[in-house]
Amino acid sequence: MDPKKRSSDKASQEMLKHTDETGLETAWDRFEQQEPQCGFGKLGVCCRICTMGPCRIDPFGDGPQAGICGATADTIAARNLVRMIAGGAAAHSDHGRDVAHTFKMAAGSDSCDYMVKDELKLREVAARYDIKIEGRETKEIAGDLADAVMAEFGKQEGTLVSAAAYPPPARQKVWEKLGVTPRSIDREIVEIMHRTHIGVGSDYKNLIKQGLRACLADGWGGSLIATELS
Repeated sequence: MDPKKRSSDKASQEMLKHTDETGLETAWDRFEQQEPQCGFGKLGVCCRICTMGPCRIDPFGDGPQAGICGATADTIAARNLVRMIAGGAAAHSDHGRDVAHTFKMAAGSDSCDYMVKDELKLREVAARYDIKIEGRETKEIAGDLADAVMAEFGKQEGTLVSAAAYPPPARQKVWEKLGVTPRSIDREIVEIMHRTHIGVGSDYKNLIKQGLRACLADGWGGSLIATELS
């Protein structure tokens, strides 16, 4: 494939030309090797969630219109999509968890290789979490902030503090109206895995709504934590 069709970036085009000339395999080469891709998979109507399958829906209406469990094309496509969301949210957010643990170690030990360098930002972020900052040492504030952000992952009640402390109020009202305000990071990911299992959720609209909630828990939770503490 012409490098210009693979990327509009001139530097990338030069690199792709080099890989072609030297015989190095890239994602583009592997993509071409996969052609033609599975039509059922591209439409999202193939399901391998349980061991009764795999099942696939005929998109043209002539063959099966439901999986063995009764899931329709809409349900299967929604399940597949939100499970991908769960995987992405878990990857991004667990990076935030690692950063939070490192931050906790830096706050509680003089021997840690990491330290708080931007005290102004520390105080700004701590204030968003309603942590007392006046008259306190940097490490005290950092320790409380580390505990606060780690609690965002597994809290059992309420909603994400960061989802109320950072987004514009008007946006938060939209989330409340739609019922997608994130509660805790891990909970939204686990609930996707729960709802998409056989015999649980089948309403594609509710499945997509849960996917949105997990997206917000990632973007305004785990990923935000990783960014703010880095």
